[in-house]
Amino acid sequence: MTRRRTRTRTALPCAALAGCALLAGCQGSSDAKAPSKTPASESARPHGYVEGAEEASEQQSRLVLADTDTGAVKVLDLITEDVTSLRSSDDIHGLRTDGRFAYLSAGGGTRVVDSGAWTVDHGDHVHYYRAAIRDVGPLAGTDASRVHSDQAVTAVSSAQGGTRVLDRTKFEEGAVPRGRTLAGTGSGAVVPYAEHLLVTAAGAGEDRVEVRDRAGARVTALKEPCAQARGEAVTRRGVVFGCADGALLVSEDKGTFEAAKIPYGTQVKASERAVDFRHRAGSTTLAARSGEDAVWVLDVTDRAWTRIETGPVVAANTAGEGAPLLALGTDGVLTAYDIAARKSVARKELLTKGAGSAAIEVDSGRAYVNDAAARKVYEIDYNDRLRLARTFPLGFAPTYMVETGR
Repeated sequence: MTRRRTRTRTALPCAALAGCALLAGCQGSSDAKAPSKTPASESARPHGYVEGAEEASEQQSRLVLADTDTGAVKVLDLITEDVTSLRSSDDIHGLRTDGRFAYLSAGGGTRVVDSGAWTVDHGDHVHYYRAAIRDVGPLAGTDASRVHSDQAVTAVSSAQGGTRVLDRTKFEEGAVPRGRTLAGTGSGAVVPYAEHLLVTAAGAGEDRVEVRDRAGARVTALKEPCAQARGEAVTRRGVVFGCADGALLVSEDKGTFEAAKIPYGTQVKASERAVDFRHRAGSTTLAARSGEDAVWVLDVTDRAWTRIETGPVVAANTAGEGAPLLALGTDGVLTAYDIAARKSVARKELLTKGAGSAAIEVDSGRAYVNDAAARKVYEIDYNDRLRLARTFPLGFAPTYMVETGR
């Protein structure tokens, strides 16, 4: 295994409260009445920091991995290559992340893991943090099917219907908040956005997206419909929801919410809809499987769809902004496609025993593919014809994988 040079980390000059306002950035206002012995850390605290964290100059990527056979749950640090073992879980059947925390579906509930790596994006500048990896605790009775967060709250939607809204700062402190159940959501998605909650399948005919305040009170219902809403993604341009006839892009400007439809432009069968969006955090290019043998690519900025005939795939993703579409075939072959030309530009035989439940996680420079049968994770340089940059032998089967630090 070829080691990557460890990135230099610098300790933060100040501590930060997680609840600091986003617009305040790293500069806190000084208090002339404060005692002279008050440390600077109490008056200038960058948003997102928790006790014991360090600030780094680059993204601090980690992979949270789960083995459905043994119940093993581990975290692979992609900077140091260390593997941290956490408490095992029975009946693992899902794994999701909001960029820092991993949400493990197991035993009829959801277990929260703090990966200890995250990014705080202020728009004009970005901060990268790393801290200790730890178990946070269980969300009893909530089997997560969707999880979405902003800096203040986390919305966990259950596979059985209903959504709990929780104080995310409590997770940062290592505790599980009690939270509250959001009324009137049914099986719809709930996405925290612009200090509000976006709720799908709301209103007459359940084809509207409602805007609610953090307490769950209705603020407005967006006029543009989104019939049979399924699948959602948060981008820099707004929140994208998958609809029967395309996608709905919800954006906000100075407290006003707007919705714009991005139609497919052609008749699309229900089985070929985009319903599970994947993308690099911060990117405005989304990938989603289309039926059994194709992939949709949605350019949110240009508001345009591209359908690429890939053959049977189990996973797809893209870093966007000129990067190729990555598609993992059922035969274990990873293929890179030029999105504009809709043609294959590189192929690599990667998983020799088939793809199974493999996923593709993408960041700004590398892609990661889990191989449960071989008990490995592969790091791929997608800008260099799918060059295999590193291989991580694990000693357990990484059935599920999510990347954090984003």
